[in-house]
Amino acid sequence: MKVVFHEDFYQVYTSDPASAPGRIEPIVEEIEKDAEFITARQASEDQILTVHTQSHVSYVRSAGLYHISALAAGGAIQTAAIGLTEPCFGLIRPPGHHASSDSAWGFCYFNNMAIALETLKMENKIQTAHVLDFDLHYGDGNVNILGNKDYITIHNPQAHQREAYIQEVETVLDKCQTDIIGISAGFDHHKEDWGGLLRTDDYREVGRMVRETALKNNGGFFAILEGGYNHRVLGQNVKSLLQGMEGK
Repeated sequence: MKVVFHEDFYQVYTSDPASAPGRIEPIVEEIEKDAEFITARQASEDQILTVHTQSHVSYVRSAGLYHISALAAGGAIQTAAIGLTEPCFGLIRPPGHHASSDSAWGFCYFNNMAIALETLKMENKIQTAHVLDFDLHYGDGNVNILGNKDYITIHNPQAHQREAYIQEVETVLDKCQTDIIGISAGFDHHKEDWGGLLRTDDYREVGRMVRETALKNNGGFFAILEGGYNHRVLGQNVKSLLQGMEGK
């Protein structure tokens, strides 16, 4: 599977958990044997401004976080574009699903998913999209930016029991008819992470369901990294999702 990545994502750019040292390395170690790494490129400021205000871009720049945030956004655009024809994973950070048009919190700066999908839409590469955000935390930035757009549907699973959670995802995907599915892939719902709910093999099942839905729709699918903070299991969880996306 193609994985969009850049060595700059190893950088510790702030003191928050998403930027913690040693977070990216175990993911690379788990997937590198089966991954074809594609070098991430920065999003242009014009691409970022499709979803963010100039004042927010200036704020991120003044905080010294523009390069790494634009690199993550650009990596998301590449991931989504590749996802039109084959499954792809964006191994990027900072995450993005808590970034709204003129504000951000939760370790996010630019909304990677929104920038990626809006770029595909503006380039007439898609007409419809669905976002599955299985991060522990509700993706308010995704909803704030994309929720009022008639070409996108968004699902943040809300069930608090493991079996019900998987069933909820399956039920929504069964009704999904779209050109592309983007996964905001946060792994902090794992039983050994903050959420304490999902097992490692559940991510494989979710990846498989997304794959089957996309194939049914003759559409594309991709995933980009959001949360996930237990470094001991994070790589295994990412690998499990990718295996499902590949149909393994």
